[in-house]
Amino acid sequence: MTTNFRPFRPPSVPLVTVDPYFSVWSAADQLYDDHTRHWTNKIHGMVGLAIIDGKTRRFMGRVGMQDSTHQEPETLDQTDLTVEPVTTRYTFQGEGIELQVRFTTPLLLDDLDVLSRPVTYVTYEVRSMDGASHQVKIYFDVTGEWCVDTPDQQVTWEHHVMDGQWNAMSMGTVEQPVLKLAGDDTRIDWGYVYLAVPRTPHIQTVIHSASTRESYVLSGQLPAEDDTQKPRAVSDNMPIMAAEIDMGVIQEEPVTQYLMLAYDDVHAIEYFHKPLDAYWKRSGLTFRDMLLMSAQQYEEIQRRCDRFNRELLTESQAAGGEKYRDILALTYRQAIAAHKLVTDEAGSVLFFSKENFSNGCIATVDVSYPSIPLFLRYNPELIKGMMRPIYRYAMSRDWTFDFAPHDAGTYPKANGQVYGENKLEYQMPIEECGNMLLMAAAVSKYEGNAEFAREHWGLLTKWAGYLLQNGLDPENQLCTDDFAGHLAYNANLSIKAILGIAAYAYMCDKLNLQEGAVYLEAAQKMANEWVAMADAGDHYKLTFDSPNDSWSMKYNLVWDRLLGLHLFPEEVAVQELAYYQQQQNRYGYPLDSRDTYTKSDWLVWCASMSTTPELFQSLISPLWDFMNETSARVPVTDWYDTISGRQMNFQNRSVVGGFFIQLLMKEFMNESTANSSEDR
Repeated sequence: MTTNFRPFRPPSVPLVTVDPYFSVWSAADQLYDDHTRHWTNKIHGMVGLAIIDGKTRRFMGRVGMQDSTHQEPETLDQTDLTVEPVTTRYTFQGEGIELQVRFTTPLLLDDLDVLSRPVTYVTYEVRSMDGASHQVKIYFDVTGEWCVDTPDQQVTWEHHVMDGQWNAMSMGTVEQPVLKLAGDDTRIDWGYVYLAVPRTPHIQTVIHSASTRESYVLSGQLPAEDDTQKPRAVSDNMPIMAAEIDMGVIQEEPVTQYLMLAYDDVHAIEYFHKPLDAYWKRSGLTFRDMLLMSAQQYEEIQRRCDRFNRELLTESQAAGGEKYRDILALTYRQAIAAHKLVTDEAGSVLFFSKENFSNGCIATVDVSYPSIPLFLRYNPELIKGMMRPIYRYAMSRDWTFDFAPHDAGTYPKANGQVYGENKLEYQMPIEECGNMLLMAAAVSKYEGNAEFAREHWGLLTKWAGYLLQNGLDPENQLCTDDFAGHLAYNANLSIKAILGIAAYAYMCDKLNLQEGAVYLEAAQKMANEWVAMADAGDHYKLTFDSPNDSWSMKYNLVWDRLLGLHLFPEEVAVQELAYYQQQQNRYGYPLDSRDTYTKSDWLVWCASMSTTPELFQSLISPLWDFMNETSARVPVTDWYDTISGRQMNFQNRSVVGGFFIQLLMKEFMNESTANSSEDR
């Protein structure tokens, strides 16, 4: 994305971003430098060629010329890359023309029907730059890699004519093991990938082998008929679906054409041993009708996406500066597309996260918790959709503990917790109780009522009681930062417990329940004790029993402000942020005093407690630098070393939704200022 200070180089660029399976990125500076890749780093290839006055120029992917006497086609010059919240725009120039390629996945959080459609639009816009006329064609293809977990799996393919107006090609595995595969570093091997184009004499389609690319470069012609050697393994003369779009004679006035990439996953999630379909199917819509509807609404959806892009870019820059704008523009699609949206048997929304490159868990509570700022800002119903599977599991006979579960299974199977084999020592009792209570209170605030909390009041009451008994001085246990190991007397975890109790009191107040006063009084007493127990002079300690030179991010403190609880003195956050500035390395301040790595979601949470715009920008600027400079060319990682910029693990996780917390904080500060003015 081009900015006023210097261009932002995303570590990986979102192209097709629908869900944890239908997710393809460009991990290169130029779109033609490398193959496009699934977020797990495996190649999910696309190739794009522009034929300008008979000259073939490459703008995406690699052809893979087999004949050693022929080289890869020359490239157009990539002159710009702009990443916006729901749109990625590439601009290329050469041979007298300018080509813009736009990838739009309409993840509009105020329209769940559109958001859940498994469709990405690819739009080509061409214009003459030199005053002359040019004959231009576009070649595009997508490979069979998109519908297999491993390339040894066999696929088959077919053509479809839809309503006489659209041609579609589809490809999928022969075996179709629907919802059989579960795990982390996996790709979907059921359902069908689609490439759909308008049915017109100006667009030709064919399903053939990857060698078609080379023959097309040399002859300028697609094969006349589809490859009949099916089924076959993707690794065996890789099958591709290709289209040639004749853009006609191009002059100064831009000419535009688009196609759709889509995926029919048949069934999306296994929920307590029953298959569930994607949200868009809930009213009986067929895949064919969904594609046709997506086509009919193309122009309207593009306008809505353009408007949303402008609004979020403007708001984020006002809230946190140009670098903050870039960070949110890059991570918006990632945060949403690390989920799958479905409905349960009763029609209630379920929004399942996948814990990508962590352990593959589904509906992980301490992954949902950091992600919620984005969804609080735009649609709290999705947070309720994150919580419902946990409530259901916690009420089942399979859950035997008196604290909240960690997860609901391994994606895409939400059949019950798998983390730590359900052994007590691997649970996160205080962490997950605090998370569920704070999430419930946050939904209550942003929805304006606590009716969703009322539905699950028994569990919330049990978890608040657990925190009341165990939360002030935690025993040796894991928290969300479990990669750092077990930790006793964890000061930041204690904050979560205290605020979780106060969150319960907050919901009691919303529901006109008198017992809330007892919980609020207890939370205030615990907060006062915390200040004395954690005090290290100019900051607050990592654990209550650690030396004064220990420290940690107190990111849980944000809810004291966002929920208007005011349990902790203002100087706690002020002192902490001043101390973090002293610990700041090239790529940010570490998670705590034990190591030099950080968690970027927590870094932004802490920065959001800044008292001035300058302080906020100084704290998040190193995060922008990390994204811009890291050698880890993957969808944004949230766990990296602050000195070297090395990725520790994790990528493409939903927790980057936490970066949006500054929007909530600005909104809260504006409300507070307005209320103060009214009081005067």
